[in-house]
Amino acid sequence: MAEEQSELALILTALSHPIRRQVVAALHDGRQYVSALARDLRISRPLLYMHLERLERAGLVSGSLELGSDGRAVKWYELRPFDVHVTAAAVAAAAAAERATEGRAAGPPTDKKGT
Repeated sequence: MAEEQSELALILTALSHPIRRQVVAALHDGRQYVSALARDLRISRPLLYMHLERLERAGLVSGSLELGSDGRAVKWYELRPFDVHVTAAAVAAAAAAERATEGRAAGPPTDKKGT
C-alpha cells in the first residue's frame, strides 16, 4: 500500500509522529550515526530504525553504510532537502489519487438506496 500512497500522504504520515519529528530536528544540524542518534533521542535502535524507515520511504532522510576506523560498519542518516507546501488543491489531488488507486468512485457517497 505504501507504494500506492501519494508523495504528500507519505510525507504527512511520516511527520505525524512526534519521534519522527524529533529525528528530523536532530538531523537538521547534520548527519548522525544510528547509535548516537538513538542515544540522543533516548530510544532503542530497533525503534529508531522503524521510524527512520518511514522517513526514508517518504524521501525525507537517506542512509548510508560506511566503515568506521575500527573496520566496523556504521549506518549514517542525513536529511534530504525538502520543502513541502500543503494547499487545499494539493490535498484534493492526493485524495483523488488515493480514491483512484483504491478503485473507489470519485463522486460523493450514496445513501443505502444507492441515490
